[in-house]
Amino acid sequence: MKSFWTIDDLARDLAALGMGQGDIVLGHAGLRSVGPMIAGPDTLIAALRQVVGADGTVMAYADWQGAPEAACDEEGHILPEWRDHVLPFDPAASRAIRDNGAFPEFLRTTPGALRSLSPGPSMVALGAKAAWLIDPHPLDYGYGPGTPLARLVEAGGKVVMIGAPWETMTLLHHAEHLADIPGKRVVRWDVPFLEDGQTVWRTVEEYDTGNPVVDGLDDDYFDEVVRDFVAAGGGRQGKVGSADALLVEAPAMTRFAVDWLERRF
Repeated sequence: MKSFWTIDDLARDLAALGMGQGDIVLGHAGLRSVGPMIAGPDTLIAALRQVVGADGTVMAYADWQGAPEAACDEEGHILPEWRDHVLPFDPAASRAIRDNGAFPEFLRTTPGALRSLSPGPSMVALGAKAAWLIDPHPLDYGYGPGTPLARLVEAGGKVVMIGAPWETMTLLHHAEHLADIPGKRVVRWDVPFLEDGQTVWRTVEEYDTGNPVVDGLDDDYFDEVVRDFVAAGGGRQGKVGSADALLVEAPAMTRFAVDWLERRF
């Protein structure tokens, strides 16, 4: 194995996987799996930007580092003893959630990156279509129509999994929203927003993305959906650095996942 991966090394791997100039790509990355990079995670971001070029765009799923679930009651309301201590969501400054690894936060803080205004489904984007992708982003049902994920599909974008578990493919939350199946779980959360220097609380409604959206699905069923898609001939697999990687077309992946859900319910 090489001592360090360079921008050119990773760009070559991404191009071999099927990425190209003008692509809009939603990236998920397990940075440790890639191996040592000469400039750390910025190497991967630079390689992604090099491959998609000036007309392309790189996205990541940021979410935000808000109040932990342990500080909320069963209905999603912040417990009174913690309410005054939660930092409000500020799209310009709030950290991407740590659960998704370091890649989204590195992309968020790259000069020129833009971030959407819906806290939990928050996306960051960098490149030619960044503004179009992230705005508008409804506060309620932020994975459905009229959202960054919907526009990723509309634009014929791609999703790349670089050393990231397939069960973490965020695009499948969009498929959950679109699928015509009964009994979807709905959750509501109290969210503090920073507005004109003041904290303003709002209740946000969403299909449950922290658990399977309906009863009868395994906790990691996203992994099963992606594996079935690949087994049916979808996507392209390869290596990016030392990491196993998968590239899928967002429209095809979404159609497959919607059909997969609807056939079961």
